[in-house]
Amino acid sequence: MTPTAVPNRAYRRLSVEERRTQLLGAALSLFAHRAPDEVSLDEVAAVAGVSRPLVYRYFPGGRQQLYETALRSAAEQLILCFTEPPVGPPTERVRRVLDRYLAFVDEHDAGFSALLRGGSVAETSRTTAIVDEVRRAAAAQILSHLRQDGTGNEPGPRLRMMVRTWIAAVEAASLIWLDEGKRPATAELRDWLVDQLLGLLATTAATDPETASVVAALLELETPEGPAGRLARRLVPVLGGAEHLLPPR
Repeated sequence: MTPTAVPNRAYRRLSVEERRTQLLGAALSLFAHRAPDEVSLDEVAAVAGVSRPLVYRYFPGGRQQLYETALRSAAEQLILCFTEPPVGPPTERVRRVLDRYLAFVDEHDAGFSALLRGGSVAETSRTTAIVDEVRRAAAAQILSHLRQDGTGNEPGPRLRMMVRTWIAAVEAASLIWLDEGKRPATAELRDWLVDQLLGLLATTAATDPETASVVAALLELETPEGPAGRLARRLVPVLGGAEHLLPPR
């Protein structure tokens, strides 16, 4: 596909920051739907409506520097997806986080897929570090919503591992969702991922006292109409068939 140049609406000279922002926006529009290996500086220049030498003037490191800068910008947007005020039931907060996250995945589809799958010639230790930073920030945000004690103490290894496992599952599900033609609907995928988080919390709480305390405090904030209440009602008939596994009363 031949990129369409942005019309030159005015002939005024742009400041350094304005020009840099313009070029970065052009690059992001291409990297959002194409792997970095497939995007040329000529295309970035065409979309921005400038010359190729001008792109090099602002990004002397060429495509690699432009990609890393664009990746940093996308990473900042992703981190913001996980930023949610500590108001309301925790699972409702997680639903809002996932709504923003999945909207980002939907908007950036091929670029998101290339970013997380790796294997690009543009992949370096710096790009890997940027992606890992997003994962760490996401885990920290989710932990902040799960832990209601307000002590600021470092969470234990089991709770940290559980949250990081869930973040990895969200990433994997997002990639599979793209492979499956963005099916099921995002709302269905979101609710399934919230259910996964609750399931991981419950199974971890069974053997980890810290997580058990977290779950007890979390359930006090939940409502019958919320994700936790709906999941509990759905599980009753499923778990009813396991009564024979319980010791006699």
